[in-house]
Order: sequence, then C-alpha cells, then structure tokens
Amino acid sequence: MNVLYFDCFSGISGDMVLGALIDAGASFDVINENLKHLGLQGYSLKIQKDRTYGITGSRFQVIFEEHHHHLRNWPDISRLIERSSLPPNIKNNARSVFLKLAVAEALVHGVSLENVHFHELGAIDTIIDIVGTLLALDDLGIEKIYCSPLPISHGYIRCSHGVFPVPAPATAEIVKGFPIRFIDIEGELVTPTGAAIATVLSECSREMPGMKLFYTGYGLGQNDYGIPNALRIFIGEYDGAEHMIDSKHVNNEQEITVLQTSIDDLNPEILAFTADKLLNSGAIDVSITPLIMKKGRPGNLLTVLCFFNTKQKLIEIIFNETTSLGIRIHQERRVVLPRQEIFVQTEYGPIRVKIFTSPNSEKQISPEYEDCRKTASEKDIPLSLVYDASLQAARIFLKENI
Repeated sequence: MNVLYFDCFSGISGDMVLGALIDAGASFDVINENLKHLGLQGYSLKIQKDRTYGITGSRFQVIFEEHHHHLRNWPDISRLIERSSLPPNIKNNARSVFLKLAVAEALVHGVSLENVHFHELGAIDTIIDIVGTLLALDDLGIEKIYCSPLPISHGYIRCSHGVFPVPAPATAEIVKGFPIRFIDIEGELVTPTGAAIATVLSECSREMPGMKLFYTGYGLGQNDYGIPNALRIFIGEYDGAEHMIDSKHVNNEQEITVLQTSIDDLNPEILAFTADKLLNSGAIDVSITPLIMKKGRPGNLLTVLCFFNTKQKLIEIIFNETTSLGIRIHQERRVVLPRQEIFVQTEYGPIRVKIFTSPNSEKQISPEYEDCRKTASEKDIPLSLVYDASLQAARIFLKENI
C-alpha cells in the first residue's frame, strides 16, 4: 500500500502541500490540465525549484492575470466542484475539505453555513490548492495519508475581517481534536487551508509509519521565519498491517475536560435549552442523567465533555443559565475511532456523512442528523428516506475510493 507522511516541522499551507507533492514526483502538467475541468479563468500556475536555509524544494504559485475579488459562499463552491468533470472521488474529497473550512468560518463568525463567504478561502488560489492537492495525490497513487502533530505558533495576522491572533480563529476551530504542538515562532505556520487538508485527508501519527521509502519532497512557503519555511513529505510502500491497526488506537487518544454539576431545582425546559447552548458553544458532548439527591429529592446530573480551550466559556454558560452553585472539573483521556467527514450528493440534496474506521479496518457510516432533519423538513418527506439515501451515497463513495 502506498502511504504518505506529512512532516509539518514548520507548518502546512495549501501551496506548500502542492509544492511538496510535485517535488516528490507528481506531474505538474497533469495537475494543470485537470484543473481546467473546474472552468476557472484568469490565472496561470508556476512551479520552480528554490532554496531556503540550505534546503532545496519546490515553490508552487498561482499567478493572476488581473486583480480579482472572488467572494463565494459554500453553496457556490459546492456547485462549482459538482458541475466540473473531475472524477467523483476528487469531487467528494474537495467538497469535504471545503466543508471543513465553511463549518469553521460559520462557527467563528456566528452565521449559518449557507451564509459563509469565503473571502480568501473562496479565492481561486485556494480552490486550486485543494483540488490540485487531490489531483496530485491521485497521480502519485497514494492510498493512505498520515500527518505529524501540527505546529501552532503565535503573533498576529491581518485578513479581510481585521487583525487576529495566531492561530487564526478558523484554524483553531479546524484543528480541534487533532494533535498540535506549540512552537515559539512569530507568524502563521498553519493556515486554514493547510489545516483543513491535514485534518480531513490524514490521520495524525506522532511517528512516521514504517515504510519502504521511495520519495521525499519539500514544498517551500512564501515567508521567512528564521527557519526553513517548508513542508516535508515522505512517500513509500507500507505493509505492516498489524502496526497500522495498533497505531490507530495510540494516535487517536485525546485528553478532554469533564464538567459535572448536580441540579435539583431547575425547570427541565431550561436545562434542555442549556444543553443545546453548550453544544453550540463548542462542547464535544452533553448528557443529562436523572439521579436521587440528598433527602430523596429527584435531580439531574449535567455532564459536559469539552477540550481545554473551551472549558471557561462552557463553565460561564452553566453558571449563567442554571441554578448550579458549583462545578466539578477533571481531566480524562479518551480513544476515538479515526474518522473522516465527507459531503455526499443525494437525490434530496447534499448531506454530510461521517465515516469511522474500526481497528479491523471495517467502515462505519453515520449521516449527519441535522443535515438529514433539515432536508426532510424542507422537502416534507420522511426523515428515514433522507437517511437511507445518505447511507447509499456514502457506500458508493467508499466503493469508488477504497
């Protein structure tokens, strides 16, 4: 099996990924020709060998014929990809990466998914970075992708919405649940596009998987941070199935925060509202368990799972919305199955689907309930029809891509 490892020693961005893939042997001409299926105009592509801090690699650039201001929303991007003549697996994966970006932007800016405007993300160069990456992976025959923990730096960046801290809010949202590490460098090492490519297409591995190494590639970035601004990739043949299965457990272990409070004097409707608000504010999961409290009073145990960076916000919500006088906090570790979120096209419309991989490599499919519910309500059809159509479309995707 052909595997690829992203060694993000100084970050990852869309252009660095494409540069590294071409540096490792992907055909620039094949990528350039197939990108024409998108029907985009007014640009040309450039790949050149260059050197930075003693490392030689390839720098990928999109050059525009004139200044452009392409503001597209998520439905625009989805239609652009769907109407192209690209292969089905390329289209599905491209939509999945863009969906990850759109969901992050929606959460950060407090708007609906349909109203997310992609500003930089919707520009031609980002579309090319994502679709071009998928074309390059296909050209190289890559079957499995692993990625090192992502290096998170510090500082500030300027974008269309103003000045923001590093990592950019969208990037911070995208990398939730994916291992990261701090690096003391000022500047943006991990871009939203790079983060989306890594988290959607790969599994994190703190160590490079064992392989018979065939190719390496370096994709050079556009900045100077005092170290090589480059992404390194390794491509080889992997045949250690037992190690791969074991690594799925190790590499998907996460540290989470658990918040718990017992409540016996609150209207159940308010408790239900609080649970929804917690989920919409970044909680991983919320549960309400009936229990008997002191003096035989019936009550409820509110349990919230979250990552550390959302803990304080969720604590404030619990105190503001409920009658809780205290919250228990403790750290736990959990192991989760590797998962991929894809975007499938059904006869009723587009639906998000999660695909989980069990230790024996079996695939489990779970359509996104909110997408199914919304589609069923809008079209006034049974929820089960939308759910079944999503399962069927996801099975076809797996058959074509695995």
